[in-house]
Amino acid sequence: MSISLKILTEADKEACETVKVSEEEISLGKKKLFIESYGCQMNFSDSEIVASVMRGAGFATTASEQDADLIFLNTCAIRDNAEQKVRNRLKQLNHLKKKKPGMLIGVLGCMAERLKAKLLEEEKMVDIVTGPDAYRDLPRLIEEAETGQKAVNVLLSREETYADISPIRLNSNGVTAFISIMRGCNNMCSFCVVPFTRGRERSRDPHSIVREARELFEQGYREVTLLGQNVDSYRYKSPDDNGETYDFATLLGMVAQVHPDLRVRFSTSHPKDITDEVLYAMKKYDNVCNYIHLPAQSGNSRILELMNRTYDRAWYMQKIDRIRAILGEDCGISHDMITGFCTETEEEHQDTLSLMEYVRYDYGYMFAYSERPGTPAAKKLTDDIPYDIKLRRLNEVIAVQQRHSLERNQRLVGRVHRVLVEGTSKRSDSDLQGRNDQNKVVVFPRENFKKGDYVNVLVTECTAATLIGHAVIELTADC
Repeated sequence: MSISLKILTEADKEACETVKVSEEEISLGKKKLFIESYGCQMNFSDSEIVASVMRGAGFATTASEQDADLIFLNTCAIRDNAEQKVRNRLKQLNHLKKKKPGMLIGVLGCMAERLKAKLLEEEKMVDIVTGPDAYRDLPRLIEEAETGQKAVNVLLSREETYADISPIRLNSNGVTAFISIMRGCNNMCSFCVVPFTRGRERSRDPHSIVREARELFEQGYREVTLLGQNVDSYRYKSPDDNGETYDFATLLGMVAQVHPDLRVRFSTSHPKDITDEVLYAMKKYDNVCNYIHLPAQSGNSRILELMNRTYDRAWYMQKIDRIRAILGEDCGISHDMITGFCTETEEEHQDTLSLMEYVRYDYGYMFAYSERPGTPAAKKLTDDIPYDIKLRRLNEVIAVQQRHSLERNQRLVGRVHRVLVEGTSKRSDSDLQGRNDQNKVVVFPRENFKKGDYVNVLVTECTAATLIGHAVIELTADC
């Protein structure tokens, strides 16, 4: 049967604060596994791998921690508040564990990798600590923990991609799915823990990616998102005699050719690596969505250098210009932006606002800087911007983005959009919702349409977050 995760927080909350939990799986005589996942899409994708590994070890997922024999928290370490949320959750689970002494609790993912065995000392109720590259070892670690021993595996790998594991679609709505195409990150952004928690970059065999995409389409899925910390640096060299090399533009075309009705998205791109070849691949294939997430982090060149982003303001703006030149003004572009990074002046903050005015992003993920222990910034720079100033700057960035989001949506009113239906609208059972080519949420009356259908929707009104309209018979304009 299909399994899905229930989204507990609003979709527009900060990515690291999003939480998903496993739903009930029919099981007879199996132990019960409860997975709670925090953070980014990569974490949710990893939970699908974990569920697959644990199914092979005789576990079935449950939606209730009360029924669980084993609880996994798949954690995020990108910001301090994400880790604090996990610690608070562990305190809640400790009360449950006292009532069920045989129950095991494991902490997986980036927080586990960052703290390693120290986590066992700090959180006494934790039995298992496992990093992102050690999920195959979970059955052995559980056996070890069942004897009363604490079990740890936080070894990082230069080879592990989990390419041969068929994920259980824990985040599934039956329509959209993630496909992990690579793991790790070679970029050493000074603020970021990812290279230390997920290891070095390694790309997955492209043929296994295409095979997974084809299987998903045959199962009824109509959209895949290719995931990597930096998909544009995807590079796979075939181990056979011909030694053929595949880059991301090539992979994008291979997945697009699985079927014209399989939409293809990808995340995340890095400004230093995204190429014209990738943009032309997007233009060539109608089913590759016209949307790019291109984190800027700052609009000031000095701050970008301190962040070790390896590009400056002019480089980033040139990449935006290439996107507009090749894919047009309607291409959806989103961003990540950090306010109050070390030594950021008011004038440099204004550079971020002016960059936003130049690009006019469709939406973004915006954060006040949060120093992470062990990062180059924590070791070499001083977190010297007072929190109230960080927060004020963040609110200014958010206000600009809300204005731009509304303006960008208003441009799309009066046009017909091809929408992939993902389910019922959150506000009304009589409406459906899905997304268009540019990753915009579109809401329209249900009529006789169902999840997984492509529907042509004439947009008649909008908010900053949503397009609203009704179905029409024929597509009258390209979007």
